[in-house]
Amino acid sequence: MTDQEFIDTFTAGQLAPAGFDHRAHLRAAFLLLRDRPFLEACVAMRDGLQALAGKLGKPDLYHETMTVAFMALVAERAPPGPDDWDAFIEAHPELCERGLLDSYYSTALLASGAARTRFILPDRSKGRHD
Repeated sequence: MTDQEFIDTFTAGQLAPAGFDHRAHLRAAFLLLRDRPFLEACVAMRDGLQALAGKLGKPDLYHETMTVAFMALVAERAPPGPDDWDAFIEAHPELCERGLLDSYYSTALLASGAARTRFILPDRSKGRHD
């Protein structure tokens, strides 16, 4: 699927949940951030993920803090203007690392109901700019 087909299908809420792994989340984030301001991209990502969770019959699966945190990490690394997804993820393989948010958030904070329903700032020192 081309990038345009992928993001159009995702934002229309028509993407099949099967196979929508972490890398697909990152691809959606990258493509949304490439074409939209940060806050608009976050809203589109939330809406798309909630649609996927609804298709799975798990509306509580969506996690606001994790979504916005990953959007910020992708935005921080993304070059301005259009770019190639494959080149981007090859240049930033750390985004695919399983515990990437662990340096920013404690397990307890990410497991909290508050973090699931609203964005919470990081509680670990790496996430703070002193």
